[in-house]
Amino acid sequence: MVAASVAVAFGAGAGSPLFVLYQRQWGFSDWELTAAFTVYAVTLLATLLVAGSASDHIGRRPVLVVAMLLLLVTSGLFLAADGIGWIIAARAVQGMATGAATSTFTAAIIELASPRRLPLMTVLTSAAPVGGLALGALFAGLAVEFTDHPTEVVFLGLTLVLLYGIVSVLTVPETADRRPGALASLRPQINVVRSARGWFWSLAPLVAAGWMFSGLFLGLAPSFDSQVFGIHSGAVNGVIVALQPMAAAVAGIAFGRMPATVATRAGAMLLLAGAVLAGAGVAASSLPLVIAGALTGGSGQGAAFGSSLRILGPTAGNAHRGGLFAAVYLIAYTAYGVPVLLAGLATDFVPLPTTVVAYGAAVALLAATAALSLARRAHRAGSPHLVQGG
Repeated sequence: MVAASVAVAFGAGAGSPLFVLYQRQWGFSDWELTAAFTVYAVTLLATLLVAGSASDHIGRRPVLVVAMLLLLVTSGLFLAADGIGWIIAARAVQGMATGAATSTFTAAIIELASPRRLPLMTVLTSAAPVGGLALGALFAGLAVEFTDHPTEVVFLGLTLVLLYGIVSVLTVPETADRRPGALASLRPQINVVRSARGWFWSLAPLVAAGWMFSGLFLGLAPSFDSQVFGIHSGAVNGVIVALQPMAAAVAGIAFGRMPATVATRAGAMLLLAGAVLAGAGVAASSLPLVIAGALTGGSGQGAAFGSSLRILGPTAGNAHRGGLFAAVYLIAYTAYGVPVLLAGLATDFVPLPTTVVAYGAAVALLAATAALSLARRAHRAGSPHLVQGG
């Protein structure tokens, strides 16, 4: 199931290098490019608000199977596309599927894990979304550079993985009992069980900082690669886009051995440093600084997000865990998509480097806020090891 979870994010990550190719081939405007990125986040957020708790009522497996069937539809739309309208439609369906699948996969994998493997599986579920984004961006970049039909290579390959994912979901036990209230759960809401609310709001700015930083690279890197650094190679662009989520995936696993409350504070400081480095690198036209920022801030996101899930997971039972993780991903993907939309609009009025610097400053402010909040919480608790993460 972890492989299927990675595949959900793979398609989203593949978009960044492919969109640049499509823009060259079809000649659509920058705002349409931004719309293709943003519609994914909008439909994903709407799905999390409306259906984030559905799996707590009807079971994990039905939600996951429907989500992966929608992703197969997405692949078909990309393969049939001959203009930006098709791509926007594909991204809208992709966002709905990802919104339904991401939090549900997280809950299901944690619930299926044995007590001995629970800490490891919690870390892997946090690494899967960013790892999938990295693999998608890297694979698509290589396909653009070295094949004549990159869309076919990317989405036919993804189709095979999704079919495997559907089979794997159907063969594992159901972990959430059916219970009444499925229709009522479709009312737009943030469903955070009372026992989780204290930690949830303490960790919210940290989750937002990490995913906003990811949006900088997945959403804006293709633009500043070409406009600031003169990079037009699909492979190089794919590598630069992939560096941040790849660092996040690796760090999420590496920091899994550290007490979760310590890892959250380390993640906040790494995010702060990464945002400063990336913003300074674009302002100074220094690619090494941008790469250093991607690796540093990406490591911070991995440390922060993985440890946040380790802290939050035990605060809710199976009957409420899907809704809790839906709320976490609602914050994550709001921070991932909305700032990129605003940045894309801002570039019509201010230079791209100025926009990136302001974006980095916002990430740094969120990371600093999170660091202060977590430090105060640790001080009140009297020990930085209150939560050991598993």
